[in-house]
Amino acid sequence: MRAIADEMVRAARVLLARHPEAGAALSDRSRRFIDYTPITGRAGVELAALGGPERKAAFQLLGAALSQHAFAQAMAVIALEEVLDRREEFRRGRHSEDYWVVIYGTPGDDAWAWRFEGHHLSVSMTVVDGRVSPAPLFLGANPARVDALGRAVLRPLGVEEDLGRELLTAMSPRNRELAVVSDVAPYDIRSGTQPVSSRIEPAGVARSALRPGERALLDQLMSLYLGRLPDELAAALDPGSSPNGEVHFAWEGPPQPGTRHYYRVQADDLVIEFDQTTDDGNHAHSVLRRPGGDFGDDVLAEHHTRD
Repeated sequence: MRAIADEMVRAARVLLARHPEAGAALSDRSRRFIDYTPITGRAGVELAALGGPERKAAFQLLGAALSQHAFAQAMAVIALEEVLDRREEFRRGRHSEDYWVVIYGTPGDDAWAWRFEGHHLSVSMTVVDGRVSPAPLFLGANPARVDALGRAVLRPLGVEEDLGRELLTAMSPRNRELAVVSDVAPYDIRSGTQPVSSRIEPAGVARSALRPGERALLDQLMSLYLGRLPDELAAALDPGSSPNGEVHFAWEGPPQPGTRHYYRVQADDLVIEFDQTTDDGNHAHSVLRRPGGDFGDDVLAEHHTRD
């Protein structure tokens, strides 16, 4: 994990050397912030203001926090802003440079943090004593699917959607009855833009109640989301290593593709949500949050206790 932290330090220093306006105090109130809507006035510096070396440093910072496939998803999400703008006949002026990077504290100090954020993307990392605490981590897509001849040309969150549905449809009637907690999907992921996440009720069906094949699919779904992070960071969040290793899965809305639907996976310190937010099922949101570790609460608490 130290190597990941060092990579983040190097990239953040390059960015700050040329754009000190990207920096803020670790105590700044904006640090506990997640907003994946197309707002204005985010903290930090916009990609549009960065030259070549600084922009590369910003992407290196993001790349250090994400696995290879999640980095590809994030870059696709950024590019989709241009696609969405074209669909809206360029009325709203969306663009792929409207993403912001902010560095909290001094990279390399005992405690510092950073965020890379814009429409449908929010990645927050806190680094304390060389340990990286990830979350929140949000990826969305609008459009969620671009087709040609009835086949997907681009579908950044397709695996997340398909695997969640595969798990639901594989369940026995009894387990499906426990898993489906509502016939109507919510407007958005339930954690939304709240600065603090918490467990969501009802929990749905417990992993221990699933049949072996169903458990395997649930484990695969969890691994997909944890796999958005480099292996070392993902391993630290594995529910199997927590005192309470029970995992729950819940679904809301109809099971059919092309509809508004939602699911969540929850464990001791893990909340995963996926939502198709429109009736045509073509606007997706997904997030990984940690009720005990969002914005580095876990490592910062240990640091303050120790020091």
